[in-house]
Amino acid sequence: MKRITYILLIFLISCGYQPIYLSEKKENLTFNEIELKGDKEINDKIINLIGIKKNNNSSTQKKLDLNSFLNIIETSKNSKGEVTSYKSVVTVNLSIEQDGQIIKKKRFIQDFSYNKRDNKFDLVEYQNEIKKNIINKIIDEIIVYINL
Repeated sequence: MKRITYILLIFLISCGYQPIYLSEKKENLTFNEIELKGDKEINDKIINLIGIKKNNNSSTQKKLDLNSFLNIIETSKNSKGEVTSYKSVVTVNLSIEQDGQIIKKKRFIQDFSYNKRDNKFDLVEYQNEIKKNIINKIIDEIIVYINL
């Protein structure tokens, strides 16, 4: 088993493998203006985890627009009219402008369906955990999109 691991490690090192998160394109993550709309928690988490910075001293005028929101939808009810399942949907609209022209624009949508919890507190905690996981998936997609 150790031989397979060493062979795989040597192969990955020699083929030029580099993780997406260690991209050399850090200059792409600096903007003159950052405009955030919608859910503040989602926007802050995206900005912080991706490492987006604001720099007014750049020679090119780059602007980032982020518009995000969370919808919790009741997807089914029982015969008594009580909700039995939900779907959480996080949508993030990303737009990057350079010198007044849009160079990248994309909508990222992730959702997750789940059943109702008996305890309201447990339901809210579970919904918050789902929101965090969905945001992390969207962050991964944004990183790949920006670095392409």
